[in-house]
This record gives sequence, structure tokens and C-alpha cells, in this order.
Amino acid sequence: MKRMFRLGNFVNDIPLKTKFFLIFVIGVLLPILVVNLIFMDRMSELIREREEQNLDISMERARKDIHNFIDGGVAVSHALSTDKTLYEMLDREYESQLDFYETFDEQLRNRVTSYIPVNNQIQRISIFTENSTIVSGGNYHVINDNVLESDWYALWKSSAHPVLVAAYRATEASNSASTVPYLSVIEKMDYFDSYSTYEKLLRIDIDLSKIYDVIVRERDYLDMYLVNENNEIIMSASSGYERGKYSAYSKLDLELDEEDRHVFSIGTARYVKGWKLIGINRGSRITSAMLDMQLFTVVLAAVVTLVAAVFITVMLRSYNYRVKRLSRHMQKVSNEKFDLIELDEGRDEIGGLIRNFNQMTAKMNSLINNVYKLEIQKKSLEMERVRAELNFLQSQMNPHFLFNTLNAILVVCTKNRYTDVTDIIKSLSKLLRRLLSWREDLVSVEEEIRFIEMYLKIEKFRFRDKFEYQFNIDMEALHYKIPKMSIQPLVENACKYGLQAMDGAGLVTISASVARDYLRIVITDSGKGIEQGKLRDIILSVRNEQFSGNSFGIRNVYRRLELYYDDHVIFNIASTPNQGTTVSFEIPIRLLESREHEGGEGENHAFQSAVDR
Repeated sequence: MKRMFRLGNFVNDIPLKTKFFLIFVIGVLLPILVVNLIFMDRMSELIREREEQNLDISMERARKDIHNFIDGGVAVSHALSTDKTLYEMLDREYESQLDFYETFDEQLRNRVTSYIPVNNQIQRISIFTENSTIVSGGNYHVINDNVLESDWYALWKSSAHPVLVAAYRATEASNSASTVPYLSVIEKMDYFDSYSTYEKLLRIDIDLSKIYDVIVRERDYLDMYLVNENNEIIMSASSGYERGKYSAYSKLDLELDEEDRHVFSIGTARYVKGWKLIGINRGSRITSAMLDMQLFTVVLAAVVTLVAAVFITVMLRSYNYRVKRLSRHMQKVSNEKFDLIELDEGRDEIGGLIRNFNQMTAKMNSLINNVYKLEIQKKSLEMERVRAELNFLQSQMNPHFLFNTLNAILVVCTKNRYTDVTDIIKSLSKLLRRLLSWREDLVSVEEEIRFIEMYLKIEKFRFRDKFEYQFNIDMEALHYKIPKMSIQPLVENACKYGLQAMDGAGLVTISASVARDYLRIVITDSGKGIEQGKLRDIILSVRNEQFSGNSFGIRNVYRRLELYYDDHVIFNIASTPNQGTTVSFEIPIRLLESREHEGGEGENHAFQSAVDR
């Protein structure tokens, strides 16, 4: 039981991809390989058996055809050797050649040749006799010295059988240097004792082309050899029966295994005793059949394996992808990020888990947002308000004294015609009054821009030609309300850190526009810029809950925007050393309050003219 428990734990520890791989290898690929190997082995045996049967059939078919050719010649020989009229004509002594020709025309002309059309394997029928009154020619010949010295006659003489099937080579009549192969049925004509005055021999020549056609016909299956009783190769597909400078037949000398050699006896009759038909297995046919079978088996196994692999991959992807997504989102939940899994979850068990997870995450997110985060946001806003109240109370200390002092300085500057100083004091007075009069947390973009304009006039007075400023304001953006002092700290940073630290004049550009359902505020300076490493540290410190650093202005702006609009605000800082810095934020229009414009289009034009200056 403990072993089973340990085995279960071991299986549970195997990664999902590895499990599917093992399932594919052990459960799919291995059975396919085993089944195909068994199938291939069995099919190889069947193909070998089938080919062996085909070879036996081929051998038997060739043997039967050759035996029929020889048997047909023997049958014709027997018919002629029992023809009494033929005996009588051959034993008769003719007074003259004319007498023989008359008898020939009447009795002998068609007596022999009539058998050839019926037995087309017979090439020639020749009758030899010692009767010298016969005129040699055609099918009838006198036994002379040439006949007595011929190979076929010697073979017949050395044979003890009345009927002889002999293979021999004879000199070609037109070319004494060349020999011609023959296969003949030779029989002594002694059937009638009363007609035995002269010795008579019958020779029937078999057409070797017929036998060669039979051997060549089976060449796709076997290399066949027709061998006589002396183990001489009478004919084969390779050597054939062509004329040549051969004096004798070559001996058969094939060292082959029994399974590669098929030997069939031509027949059981005494005249073909010892004649054999030997077939040499052509391995290419069996090899080709085996290769075709193996190729088919391999292709079939590859197709089945590929289909199984694709199927397993599709199943694994469906399973593994969704499980990984579920696991990643569960880790996000542990980090208080309640993102929903947005995909086609399917209707299986994993799809049910994903749907339940989404429902659970949505409820948790709703509860946290409605209770926990709402309380934190209220406390953060309350702290910001308290901090603002403190700043406000501090700024109200002796306000009349401050304003009276500014008015006294203003009177002196006016009398002395210090025009620049007069404008700056007026701007400073308006700026202070605006700070003291701002009670609400949200102000319009137009008010924020007017406040920044006064601030920049003062900065311009301080630094003279050190920098210029420019406004690019979309009239549509002016009436939307944003948290007060959301732009001024960014402009102050641009002047203080961007332009003052560089040599020469710089430019600060403030842009406000509406695009893609967002209010976009951009502050750009052409100042010193920030190194990438330092910029990264600033961004991390600004967005970190445990803030530590010097970028209080940027941090306060980012924190207030985050408190008002959650994660919907897009806040970016981009900088290139020696080229400048751009700080921007975007707020969805749907989250902003709007102030109806009372001044109309003329007031907007007046404001645009003012900020352009």
C-alpha cells in the first residue's frame, strides 16, 4: 500500500507535458512500433511463401511446356517409325533417280512434312537410310561418311535406348568455323522385321526458339537452365541458343543454397531421364516485394504516428494552455491582482474551473474595491485634505500684512515706472489670491492653465532670457475638471531641473488636448534631460508605495491622480540626455467632470490669445 502511495506521489510530481509525452510514447508510439514490427515480420513470411509458390508454379509451367515439346517430337517419331508404307519405300531399290523422284512425288513428299504444321515445335524431320539408290535431299538422306562422323550419330551409337533425346552442336553449313545447337529426337526404324534390308534412322529436330521463349517468359521469376543428363547447360535465358564458336556445351557449376535453387525433372520417361530444369531464384523480385511491403508498413506507421501526435498535441495544448493561464491568474490573485481569464474556456472540467475562478475573482475584486480599497482611498484623500488644510492655514498667516506689503511695493514701482516689476508683483498677488481662494479639490483645466501662466511670468522675470514658454491648448479641453495643482508641479520641475541646469536658453511647452476619449496633458522641456538609469529609479520611486526620493512634485501629482482615478490614469515620463524631458498623463473623459462655459467662444479666443503670449 505504501509503495502504491509512493508511486502515486511520484506520478503526481511529473510535469504535465512530460506526462503527455510518456502517454504518447508508451501508450501510442510503442504499441504502433510493436504491432508494425510483428505485422512486417508476418507479412515478410507470407510474401516469401507466396513468392516461393509463384516460383514453383513458374517452374512447373516451364517444365510442362518443354516436356510437351519433347513428347510431341517423340510422338511424331513413333508415328513415323510405325508407318509401313514409309518402310516399304525406304527398303525399295530404285533403278534410277527418275524412278525415285516418281515414287517421292507419289508417296514420300508429304508423308513426313504433314506432321510439322500440327506440331509447330518441330523444326525439321530427317530420315537417314543406307539405301544408296535414294537421292539425298529434303527430308531423306543417305547415311554417308559425314553422317557417320557427326556428333548426333555418335550419341545415338553410344546410347542403349531405342529412342534418344540428344543435344549437340553441329558445324554450320555456310560457315565451318561456327557451330549451331540442336535438340533432336533420334529413333531407329526397326519396327517391321520384313523391311530391315537397310538400316534406317529417324531424327526430329526440335525448334529451340520455342524452348527459349518458355525460359525467357519466366525470367521475371527465375533464371532457368535446361540441363541434360551430363549436367551440360543446353539452354538458359542468358546464354540462349545462338550460333558461335563453341565446340561443346558448358557444364553447370552453380554453388547456391538449396533455398535459392529449384530443380525439376523434365519427365519420367526413359528418353528424358536425367534431364532437368533448374531455376535460380531472382532475389530482386522478392526483395522488391519486401521493400514495397516495408515501405507501405513504414508509411502507414508514420501516418498513424503523425495523426496520433497531432491529436495528442491538440489535446495537450487545449489542456496545458488553459491550466497554465489558470495557474498564472491564481498567482496574480495572491499579489492582489484580480484579473479575469479572458479566453474561450470550453465546456469541459477545466472550462468549469476557469468560469468558477472568474466568478470568484470578480466577487473578491468587487468586495475589496467596495470595502477595503474604498476605505483606504477615503483615508488617503482625507490625509491629502488635511495636508492641504495645513498648507492653506500656513499660507493664511498674516495675509493682510503680506498683501499690504505687496501693495506698498507696487505703489513705489509704479511711481518709479518699474514696469517689469509692477507686472510681476501683480502676477504674484493674483497667484497668492488664487491659492488662498481655491477651496475645491477639482478645478477646470482653464483655471489651472491661468495659474501656470502667472507662475511662468514670475519665473520668466527671475531668469530673464534663460527660457521661453509656450502653450498648445485645445479649446475642448478647457472645461474639464482635474485635481488642482496637477500641472504646476510638473512645470516647476521642468523649469527647476530641466532648464536651470543647462547652459543657454530653453523652452517649456504645456499642451492640453482631447483625443481617443482621453484628456491628455503634456509638459515638455528642452533642457538637460535625465540619464536612463536615473530615470528608471525616478519612475520606480514615484510609483512605489514606500516613497523615498527627491521627486516630491511628480510623486504628489501621480499619487493624487491615482487616488482620484484608480488605475485608469496613464502616467509617463520620457527623457533623452541633452535633449529634454517629457512628462504626460492621460485621463479617460468618462471619469472627468465638465464645467459649462459661460463666456462662449469669444472668451475662449481671448484665453487662447493670452496663453499664446
